[in-house]
Amino acid sequence: MLTRYIQAAMKHAQYEILDDKTFYGSIPGFDGVWANEPALEACREELQEALEDWIPLGVSLNHELPVVDGIELKYSEVA
Repeated sequence: MLTRYIQAAMKHAQYEILDDKTFYGSIPGFDGVWANEPALEACREELQEALEDWIPLGVSLNHELPVVDGIELKYSEVA
């Protein structure tokens, strides 16, 4: 489930070339998840790492994570 969620989110990633010729990437709806690297592939990898770090932080803070392509991650305590 987590892998599918990450893959789905990455499909929505947006990239642009900045004035300094580096690549900037972000994912709409994932505030604070971004990357800036000299090469597009490095930017994509860094963006995915940022997303992978952002998810457990959001869960630990009880933030509602975005639903991506019908995939929803929810935290529930096991009794």
